[in-house]
Amino acid sequence: MTVTKKSVIGDVLDFDAGTAEFFFSIGMHCLGCPASRGESIEDACAVHGTDADELVKKINEYLSSKK
Repeated sequence: MTVTKKSVIGDVLDFDAGTAEFFFSIGMHCLGCPASRGESIEDACAVHGTDADELVKKINEYLSSKK
């Protein structure tokens, strides 16, 4: 899986639950909420005032390291 800013958080978490740590690290503690699982990374980062590009980069590096 390649994650983008348009990726839906729930899809990323379903692909690899280990990605939750990256969302938690920037203050997204509401991952169990149905609304947050349906949000794009870009939208969630806008709400939380964080850099979506940086988060996507970290998640993709993590996923690549598991291959």
